[in-house]
Amino acid sequence: MKTYKGAVDDQGAYVVVHPDTGGNYALPWRLDLRNHSPTGLQWGYGGSGPSQCALALLADHLGDDQATLRQYQGFKWAVVAKLPIDEPWELTSEQVDFALARLQEEEGELDEDPLPF
Repeated sequence: MKTYKGAVDDQGAYVVVHPDTGGNYALPWRLDLRNHSPTGLQWGYGGSGPSQCALALLADHLGDDQATLRQYQGFKWAVVAKLPIDEPWELTSEQVDFALARLQEEEGELDEDPLPF
């Protein structure tokens, strides 16, 4: 399991990954997957910085670039946009998994009940 801890200081916003096994590291932005925000990660609203943060979090958590690209926008709106913008926060791997499962359930409900147009 990992814990993701985000904070803002005078250098900007950052996320540190804390694996249970030790060896903390800065969350890679993963600009190679999608370059939403070359100036950095952010959270607490729905913009380019939160998009980059959601992408980076899921890429690290899932370890699957294609799954990340399919799911990060929904994850941004469900989780990253709701994180406190001016306060430190943390997310565990279990919380990320829970959010992804909820998003998949919601997506499945939409697939089963097609829109009337």
